[in-house]
Amino acid sequence: MEGRREGFVIAGTELAVQHDKLVVGAAAPDFRMTANNWAPRTLADYRGFVKVVSVVPSVDTSVCSAQMRRFNEAASALGERVVVLGVSADLPYAQSRWCAAEGIARVETLSDHKDMLFSDRYGVHVRDARLCQRAVFVIGADDRVAYAEYVPNIDFEVNFAAALQAAAALI
Repeated sequence: MEGRREGFVIAGTELAVQHDKLVVGAAAPDFRMTANNWAPRTLADYRGFVKVVSVVPSVDTSVCSAQMRRFNEAASALGERVVVLGVSADLPYAQSRWCAAEGIARVETLSDHKDMLFSDRYGVHVRDARLCQRAVFVIGADDRVAYAEYVPNIDFEVNFAAALQAAAALI
């Protein structure tokens, strides 16, 4: 399957991204990912919560690590009705090790490594690199997309303020 017209720039090379972008107001697609303890997780596991979904290419890179740390810090201020999910194609072992080393307690990291189903359904699958495009989504307690941002370059950050404002508006 061909990627979208605009891609994701890594080291100066633009790579195609699989599938369409999510549209604000649409139902959030279901997903199946793996938690750090290798348990399966789906969208239904977070029903009733506002979900901030922070997507990174790899937790072991500086911009990705900073993104996850920043959402971890912001999560406490958002309250108990908000869950922050950190998504990458890293193995759960790597995510678990990274969380322990960084003291990450409020972001639940989820791995899309098995089949890239989340990446396909959320339009972040950089197939030729088998990575996720950097993105952030805010999904309401009603499982509708309230905010979606796709970052065009691996070196760029997400708009933290806009994503956190979108999450706060749903509380």
